Amino acid sequence: MENNRWGFRIRAFGKLKRTKQAEFAKKTGIPLSILGKIERGERQITDEELRIIGNNLEINVNELKGEA
Repeated sequence: MENNRWGFRIRAFGKLKRTKQAEFAKKTGIPLSILGKIERGERQITDEELRIIGNNLEINVNELKGEA
């Protein structure tokens, strides 16, 4: 359940920033297959991946968590 929430929010923020998944994966250094699994809730996101994604989306982790 938690994985789905992260994935949904990452995908939503990516769309707001008009970032294509493949471009975003390349920019973050997270493999496209891993990023896709995170977005679909099939893989748990690590703290480091969360930090990298937040930095690249130019939002803080609390915002991704829905706490800001």
